[in-house]
Amino acid sequence: MYYPIYTFLYLLSLLPFFVLYGISDFTAFILARVVRYRRDVVLANLAIAFPEKTHNEHIKIARRFYRNFTDNFIETLKILSISGAAFDKRMQVDMSDCNQMAAAGKNIQFNSGHQMNWEYASLAISKHLRLPWLAVYKRIASRPIERLFLKIRSKFGADMVALEDYSFRMPALMKQQYALGLIADQNPAFPNKSYWLNFFGRPAPFLTGTDKGARRAKTAVVFVNVFRIKRGYFKLELEIVTEDASEFADGELTRKYRDFLEKNIRRQPANYLWSHRRWKHDYKEDYKKKWIDV
Repeated sequence: MYYPIYTFLYLLSLLPFFVLYGISDFTAFILARVVRYRRDVVLANLAIAFPEKTHNEHIKIARRFYRNFTDNFIETLKILSISGAAFDKRMQVDMSDCNQMAAAGKNIQFNSGHQMNWEYASLAISKHLRLPWLAVYKRIASRPIERLFLKIRSKFGADMVALEDYSFRMPALMKQQYALGLIADQNPAFPNKSYWLNFFGRPAPFLTGTDKGARRAKTAVVFVNVFRIKRGYFKLELEIVTEDASEFADGELTRKYRDFLEKNIRRQPANYLWSHRRWKHDYKEDYKKKWIDV
């Protein structure tokens, strides 16, 4: 099934952006107004994050979110046929400071969130960073689609590491100098083993591995924001937090990441993955030893 799917999607990707965005507009309308894909989740999340806004304002953000959401997949599809030069025109990034750290022998951990287009962010870093780029991802159940996404995500040389393989692949990969990409706002599978802190004023669990792993490996840490300039054009904003994560106390990097993520979501509220259930788990007194907020 892989080759028929790949051939069809590759041919579709050859269409100009304005045609693909027309398809995206239609799909977004169907998802938002007809199917109402996770509409209750989207609006509930927006009500938590922006209690000062009215219901009508939440709906306006939600409609822009659905368009960004479908654009995200159209733009990802376009990677199949886009040239490196054309890609660079659509994703601005200055990797000079990170390349200086790489030249100095530093390993670097990049922490990003579900801000669209996160696929472009990974590709931009793998294309312009002078270090082996290890991007962690969660496996897709469909093997043909999994293979397709691996082809897209490794277009500029990324080494894709499945989350399910992380524990036994990473020790060997980390023996050489590396850069590691993590989308750090995933919903943890085990809330009792997670960090807990307020996210937009409500308790939410955060993965501990991004914090503990960086401190244990003494990596540099860089936070990544995808800023949407206009439709189809982005700027990758990089904040170097530290050149040695071991200098930070337990949970401190996670608090800084939470603050960074909140700030940039407020800047462009429709550019975050609101269909993702960030407050899926309720806080319990049993978790009080894992509470790290100030």
